[in-house]
Amino acid sequence: GIISLISLAVLSYERYCTMTRTTEADTTNYRKSWTGIILSWTYSLLWTVPPLFGWSSYGPEGPGITCSVNWHSKDANNASYIVCLFIFCFVIPFAIIVYSYGKLLCAVRQVSSINKGLGRSREQRVLVMVVVMVVCFLLCWLPYAAVALIATFGKPGLITPAASIIPAILAKSSTVYNPIIYVFLNKQVSEML
Repeated sequence: GIISLISLAVLSYERYCTMTRTTEADTTNYRKSWTGIILSWTYSLLWTVPPLFGWSSYGPEGPGITCSVNWHSKDANNASYIVCLFIFCFVIPFAIIVYSYGKLLCAVRQVSSINKGLGRSREQRVLVMVVVMVVCFLLCWLPYAAVALIATFGKPGLITPAASIIPAILAKSSTVYNPIIYVFLNKQVSEML
């Protein structure tokens, strides 16, 4: 899940940098792509390894079908890890996504004001992509993050195993439909298909 969140943030920033760069992209140089992949996986690893060394723990999630961070423990060790995960693996990636797509939309609007006809349709396409990506990100991950925080800081038993199933499925399914969204909303990719 964390790699999915971080990858979306890296993709949004890379998309912003690529679209706002004035020079022609070098499609044969994969160094930036590999750097983004390695940074995403390293950052994710840094946030998934601590429970193996005692900062919180992993355990059954919901009805016991999947494994996740132990949301239900009320000790300070677990609560601090949940808060850090929320900030560094949800809030910060979301802020990067909003910033990157917001700046991208501003850049497209600037170009649209110069070239009215072609620019307007491009602006609308980018706007649709931005709205869909942000809404899908929130629909997938906000319920999961909220349930984790409520289970950690709420009254014991407030989040039942049955109530945690839908947020967990939404979060885990984001890895399936995020690529689909990128393919259908990215004109360069759809033209290649």
